[in-house]
Amino acid sequence: MTRTATDAVLTESETRVLALLSEKRIVALASALIAAAGENPGGTEDATVAVLRAACDAHGIVTAETEVAPGRPNLVATLAGGAAPGLMFLGHSDVVPAGEGWSWDPFTPFRTGDRLFGRGSSDMKGGLAAIVLALAAIKEADVTLAGPATLFCTVDEEDLGLGIRALTAAATAAAGIGSFTACVVAEPTGLQTVIGCRGDAYIELTVQGKSAHSGRPSDGRNAISAASKIIALILADHARLQASQDDLLGAGSWNVGRIEGGDGTSMVAADCRVWIDRRLMPGENPHEIVAALAAQVTAAGIDGGGITVTFEVTMEMPGFRTSALDPVVAQAVAATAQAGGGESTIGGWSAACDGGFIDREFGVSTIVFGPGDLNRQAHQIDESVSVTELLVAARVYALLCLRLVGEVIV
Repeated sequence: MTRTATDAVLTESETRVLALLSEKRIVALASALIAAAGENPGGTEDATVAVLRAACDAHGIVTAETEVAPGRPNLVATLAGGAAPGLMFLGHSDVVPAGEGWSWDPFTPFRTGDRLFGRGSSDMKGGLAAIVLALAAIKEADVTLAGPATLFCTVDEEDLGLGIRALTAAATAAAGIGSFTACVVAEPTGLQTVIGCRGDAYIELTVQGKSAHSGRPSDGRNAISAASKIIALILADHARLQASQDDLLGAGSWNVGRIEGGDGTSMVAADCRVWIDRRLMPGENPHEIVAALAAQVTAAGIDGGGITVTFEVTMEMPGFRTSALDPVVAQAVAATAQAGGGESTIGGWSAACDGGFIDREFGVSTIVFGPGDLNRQAHQIDESVSVTELLVAARVYALLCLRLVGEVIV
């Protein structure tokens, strides 16, 4: 049977499942995942996956690994159920580099009061622990779901998205990812129900010119000068985009993050490379955006005459938007209140996440919901997460399984 979001009283099964969730167990698993590190770039997610898989195996949750690159396995963990559509959870095993300036070893987690500290505590080892223990509680309570509850944990989310792209490619080749009623991405939203995210693309601009002595610059073709003209086009397009704001997601945006070129002050620069970030609105295609920019470059007469311009999209993460009327949204809001998390507001997210691939490639209704603070903790020095939020998130994940998938009543 399935539950509606307006049901105010927990069922007997829901009460049993929630009673099995404890702060102690969630903190222990989250701490083990934090200690496993997995900094990216670095390609070392295998230790985190090993901890995650061991926890799943201990609770009778079936696991399978697929190696995306050496030492970088995607993990699929499934709590088996009946033949009905299931519920998908999506997470990632990597963390951003710890960096300098920490008050302690970032991979030696510890708890003080309601805070669990360590790199990845918010983004997103805490969310992974909450998912696994939610599924474990359903198993321990001897509740059989009408369909599966499956965690897809990918590598390389924090860099180039190799894991999610491998997952979607393999699923497409196998005629689908399975039947799911919804997808919950366990990124840190502070228990807000996020129904839309902008996407992201990395674009590399390469300009090739001709070197010459700076005393006679007309003998050469200055690649840096040409690149600066292209950057001016990018900045103008950024301003154009900001003039039209979406109520939920704002607008697409450009950011020039890095530039290098030339060989010396007294030489005309023969080459220049620029690394660009383009935030995408749902439905935007970065390859079409680059083609339009390239056409502007040609129309402005920037390329040609000894200047060669090339663009390459090196990373793409699509945006998505789920209707506020979708059942997963109402259920997440209701479950948060009943799980002790108060009111879960519905909103959009400034960051990008792997959920856009699930929405675009498989048409599965997707939300982002998880413990932790994106803006004040994720990717920050001395990162931490609220233990109360970890417990509430696990309760919400369990309730979503029971209500969106339903249970088999014997």
